[in-house]
Amino acid sequence: MRNPIRQSPRGMTLIEIMVVIAILATIAAAVAVNVLKAVDKANHDVALSDIQAINGALKVYYARHGRFPDPANGLKGLDLERTKDPWKREYVYLLETGKPVIISYGRDGAPGGEGADADISSRDEDQSGKETK
Repeated sequence: MRNPIRQSPRGMTLIEIMVVIAILATIAAAVAVNVLKAVDKANHDVALSDIQAINGALKVYYARHGRFPDPANGLKGLDLERTKDPWKREYVYLLETGKPVIISYGRDGAPGGEGADADISSRDEDQSGKETK
């Protein structure tokens, strides 16, 4: 009888490699989507926190000077560490009927929008300081 020829172990075929790459790409895409959503939420929360801090500084300014700063000068008269939103744009400061309004135009930097592009404003807070929807 003849001895069967031993074959060396075979490597992965091209199709097997492509399947593995497709699985890894699917997992990476799912992770990326969730990370981007978390980043958008974190930026929104930072903007809300900044707006609350700016409102606090405006109240202190009002208590000291008896008036709010002139909107033409922006927030420069306040002693704040940060006057830019998470998207590196200046917060918009307005006086509406004698009350200060602070606005971040969101990720897109334009008025309006939805989701991460939506405006974030001190108008969105009710009297208790909680965000209203």
